[in-house]
Amino acid sequence: MKRNSSKKAFTIIELMVVITIIGILASLVAPKFMGKLETAKVKTTKSQLEMFSTALDSFNLDTGRYPTESEGLKVLWTKSKDIRGYDGPYLPKPVDADAWGNPYVYKTTSGNHAFDIISYGKDGKEGGDEKNADISLWNN
Repeated sequence: MKRNSSKKAFTIIELMVVITIIGILASLVAPKFMGKLETAKVKTTKSQLEMFSTALDSFNLDTGRYPTESEGLKVLWTKSKDIRGYDGPYLPKPVDADAWGNPYVYKTTSGNHAFDIISYGKDGKEGGDEKNADISLWNN
């Protein structure tokens, strides 16, 4: 029996050409994808702020007040027997951080709203503009 001794295989040059083409395509697609990723993070954070608002309103209906700043948002997912009328948890699981991994800031206010919840955005610092802009429940 005679075996066919010619094997088909890719040469190193062919592999380099394919890798180069994949690299070029990735460099064209990646910037557009990253822009969509930031937009998705902003939308996710805004949705979480709305979810907090609904949970806080439920807390208020049960207890007759909104959480204090020291109680913070964690009272929405941590059961508490010390709060009169508490019928939570009001969120099924903890939501400690925004889409960038930065903690939310809960503040009680004396203005038109009893509370505000703020994400300091991508940079995690108060202030900023464009990609680093703060996202507030009431200023969207």
